[in-house]
Amino acid sequence: MEGLDTLTRSLAQRTPEQLAALLSRHAEPLARRPAPTELRGLAAALWSYETLHHLVLHLDHPRLQVLATTARISQERAGRDAPAPAAPASGADYQSLMAHRLSFPHLATAPVPPEDVYAALGATAPGPERTVAETALRALYDEGIAAPTEEGAIVVPPRAPQLLAAHDLGPLATQAPQPALADPDESTVRRGIGAVTATAVDDESRAAAATLAATVERLLASLATQPAALRKSGGLTIREIKRLAKAVGAAEPHTRLLLDLVLAADLIALTRTPAGITALPTSAYDDWLTRPSDERLAPVLAAWSALWAVPTHTPFGETPTALVRGQDRYAPALRHALLAALAEVPPGTGAPFPPLPPAEPQQQDGERGGPWSALLRVAAWHRPLALLDQPMAEDRAAHTLDEAAFLGLVAHSTLTPLGRALLADPRALDEPLRDLLPPQLDEAHFQADLTAVVPGRPGADLTALLASSADRESEGHAVTWRFTPASVRRALDAGRSAGTLLDDLTAASATGALPQPLRYLIQDTARAHGRMRVLPAACCIRSDDEALVRELAAHRALRDLGLRAVAPTVLVSGRPPAATLEALRAAGYAPTLESDTGTTAVERLPAHRTTATASAPDPGAPLALAHRLLGRSPELRETASFKGV
Repeated sequence: MEGLDTLTRSLAQRTPEQLAALLSRHAEPLARRPAPTELRGLAAALWSYETLHHLVLHLDHPRLQVLATTARISQERAGRDAPAPAAPASGADYQSLMAHRLSFPHLATAPVPPEDVYAALGATAPGPERTVAETALRALYDEGIAAPTEEGAIVVPPRAPQLLAAHDLGPLATQAPQPALADPDESTVRRGIGAVTATAVDDESRAAAATLAATVERLLASLATQPAALRKSGGLTIREIKRLAKAVGAAEPHTRLLLDLVLAADLIALTRTPAGITALPTSAYDDWLTRPSDERLAPVLAAWSALWAVPTHTPFGETPTALVRGQDRYAPALRHALLAALAEVPPGTGAPFPPLPPAEPQQQDGERGGPWSALLRVAAWHRPLALLDQPMAEDRAAHTLDEAAFLGLVAHSTLTPLGRALLADPRALDEPLRDLLPPQLDEAHFQADLTAVVPGRPGADLTALLASSADRESEGHAVTWRFTPASVRRALDAGRSAGTLLDDLTAASATGALPQPLRYLIQDTARAHGRMRVLPAACCIRSDDEALVRELAAHRALRDLGLRAVAPTVLVSGRPPAATLEALRAAGYAPTLESDTGTTAVERLPAHRTTATASAPDPGAPLALAHRLLGRSPELRETASFKGV
């Protein structure tokens, strides 16, 4: 336990702000464990196998090389210095054999002087290798993946040798390989266009972001109108995915991607109902609707960076689905590696990637050194364990980049400004999105063909007004709505009068007036609206005794039921059957419940259930926990978990 003691002492030397920063960086893996009550508990959580496995996935090549080299030397020293366990006696039982197999020497570690690590890496003399190795070691200390002893030696987690021994990292590389660059003339001929400029990259990213904002809005509106039902085994059925893809106007793989993103962003939730589990928007969706488009996209893009899945990639033999808990812990590191690899590619010089699915097998591409192999070599420097010896690495990378292009993060085989912002900090996307998307418009151009055109991004209020009284017809640089009798009737059904609808549309008109055909359409629809009426009735009361029916209608104790006679022998009640039965029995009557087939129904006591609500994330939780662990400020409240950090 010497290693945990060393890490605990190292953590105790940090300021509350430094410790809070560590807790924030490692919030995701630490959230899967109980919150520590002391620094040693935090040290044990950081060096547990599950947490350590998650952390090493996000190490670049130099940090991973230093950690792996230190772990190997540490294990060799511990194995040489520790006495070998006694061999089990002949005929020993299973427990004795397992105790011998799992004995401590192959898990033990010993402190390693930094100079021994530098020597093993060929970085003894001053130079780039030595500088990179020293920087990597300091980063490991900062992340809590290694700890320095009082004598300056390095202590690594006991599980580190097990995690890293099987990976061949090769020699220490001080910088990432150069990305593959395309010949400008060849690239131009292949694309059939002129040379790609930074402006072209921005334009494509801007168009993708605008389309994404509208698509997410339609997806959530569709779920609010008709929640999607999940299979008993989990995930959406293919029929539901096709329905939603048609409703939002996106391909099925991209629809699956957006479903997983809005779920991760807490804009929808999976709710259990009597009919099964359904996906429908949460209360956060109402607040989301009031925000401008740039603030709407920020949580969706941030969710993509941390998603434990590649939603558009379906391995052979599996059924494509969505809204299933992701199990691919390598996916976030793979995204970071690919975006980091493309970050150094100037606009127009990146080797173009083949369309999905890859046109040629991975082996052939690797033999000829195609764009995928070149890109993966660069990406493997940034996150080696996300790519080394991983199955279907090329397919998963291709689908990841296809998702990035759909989200506006990648364009023309290079990273867009939005992609660079996501790579730097997924929590700081508001300003890049605000610069990327054009300002919102609050006015529309109403035309005589019963359409309304917004030449840009409509604001939230204008969108709500037009969506309530017209049907969205097209997307792009301009958004078009079309007014029909059915769409106007929808607005009247929602409580608007013809006068208020005309006034609201006139106020939103860029010319301050509405074309005559639109005014006639609204007025004609309003004249026919309400000529027949449907009475609201939660249930009916019928009896062959007309006098009893009149008595019930006039009974003062039953006034809350809102009873109304629609026939000499029929009353309608404004309350549900259970409440109506209860009120009638409380008034001294003896009614029975009748089923929809006309037979007397057997009443059973209802089984009440409640829905647990998740607590809102507390942004001050990491600092509060850091103060408590360091004993600096006992008056600060305790926090129960790292979730939401």
